[in-house]
Amino acid sequence: MSEDLRPAGDITTRLIKNNKKIKAKIISNENCIIGGLNFAKETFKYSDRKIVFKTKTKDGNKIKKGKVIATIYGKSKAILKSERTALNFISLISGVATMTKKFVDKVKGKNCKICCTRKTAPNLRLIQKYGVRLGGGFNHRFNLSDEVLIKDNHIAIHGNIEKLVRRAIKNKKGKKITVEVDNLNQFKKIKGLKFNRILFDNMSPKNLKKGVKVSKGFYETEASGGITLQNVKKIASTGVRRISIGKITNSAKAVDFKLEISI
Repeated sequence: MSEDLRPAGDITTRLIKNNKKIKAKIISNENCIIGGLNFAKETFKYSDRKIVFKTKTKDGNKIKKGKVIATIYGKSKAILKSERTALNFISLISGVATMTKKFVDKVKGKNCKICCTRKTAPNLRLIQKYGVRLGGGFNHRFNLSDEVLIKDNHIAIHGNIEKLVRRAIKNKKGKKITVEVDNLNQFKKIKGLKFNRILFDNMSPKNLKKGVKVSKGFYETEASGGITLQNVKKIASTGVRRISIGKITNSAKAVDFKLEISI
């Protein structure tokens, strides 16, 4: 709301003399998985605690184009002030949820989780990861403190994958350890060390299947890199247990919603 109201407030709405109570409704212009209703409610309440916001569905539901998802009753100026920010919340969260659900549906029956990454908009990670959960996906680490994730650039700078993993194990302090590898030769150098998860990055389905087989009984398996709606089912068919996809947050198309006012 501060983005919209600083430094001088809503100077356009100020031109309206009356501030009568009105009714409004939020309508979806697309089929989607809905998300962000409570965020929208709090946005309207920010402008006027007396606004009545009633939901007509709930977060996580599949809705069709033309569906009224909420009604609002309150003073006109407060509704106008909060309109865009409220719609932005719903559009963004619903977009992430809808994109995630598409991937989740593709791997149904494969015993494989669709996970998000840290590829999120600055300061919006919390709500984007919430959208992932609404779409049936799972959250990866929230930030750099959550777990040890040794990636290609860590290995390149350190110079020795085995020594780096051993050091992580020694200093893990209760944190899970994931190690990313680009090829099976890298994996062979660390196989048998006591870490939690092996992340196969940009690996062909053939090599991924081999890696999953070698990992059995040792590590949880994950795949990432170049995952699309067209190939995700094939990737899941290798037996990998997790697939992490940046696209479900950083490339999710916002869902179009509108607010209609009844005078």
